[in-house]
Amino acid sequence: MDTTVIARSIETKQSIETGLPRSLTVVRNDKILPIYDVTPFTMLDFPGKCAAIIWFSGCNMRCGYCHNPQIVKGKGTQGIADIFTFLKKRKGLLDGIVLSGGEASIYPGLPGFAACVKDMGYAIKLDTNGTRPDLVQSFLDQGLLDYVALDYKAPPEKFKTVTGIEKFQAFEKTLDLLCTQTIVPFEIRTTVHTALMEERDISAIINDLESRDYKGSYYIQNYINNGGPTLGMLPSQERTLDLSVLPTNKKFSIEFRNFP
Repeated sequence: MDTTVIARSIETKQSIETGLPRSLTVVRNDKILPIYDVTPFTMLDFPGKCAAIIWFSGCNMRCGYCHNPQIVKGKGTQGIADIFTFLKKRKGLLDGIVLSGGEASIYPGLPGFAACVKDMGYAIKLDTNGTRPDLVQSFLDQGLLDYVALDYKAPPEKFKTVTGIEKFQAFEKTLDLLCTQTIVPFEIRTTVHTALMEERDISAIINDLESRDYKGSYYIQNYINNGGPTLGMLPSQERTLDLSVLPTNKKFSIEFRNFP
């Protein structure tokens, strides 16, 4: 079990060690967080925000098309003091922080870490595969989230084939949580490699979202081999998805990324 625990206290004096308010006191036995890397600046990953991305190592899925195998299989390399020093220096320059990975939600200390980041004045976006509905519910209850990007990996009959795990029911609970609240904006996205997913699978997802009265944006992302390794060493696609046969709807927008 990860022994890093981040706890709030009611004190407000500055911590000599981290330069953070004591309301963000860090209590830990291990000085290394499960963070693989930090992207210091992006204007693309958090809608309407200048942000940094914190890449958490590890993932509970094994999607064959994943282009971040080094993050999924990697270990934390970032010192906790270094992370908070970076966040302190970027105050006033950045609006938000993206918690991504890997899968950030599998880190037991994420709620406390997110609370610290939020207390520093940053907006928080969570990138997630949705397999931790308990964590998403807790974050919603505490007001820690400002935006969510939820990966809808596959319909139930293809979920294990694509992800390597049988967690569709957990994902579905997260989807329901987000669709039935109106406070936090969120998007849904699906990456498509046609060796794994076909037009009928994407059509099933579109119909499912429509049945849930989803009103955000649904992003269908074409897999692109960027020349690097993938988790499943998938080859390039023999064909791309035929967008012309997908159903249309009036409840939410469908956006296409990386299609020719």
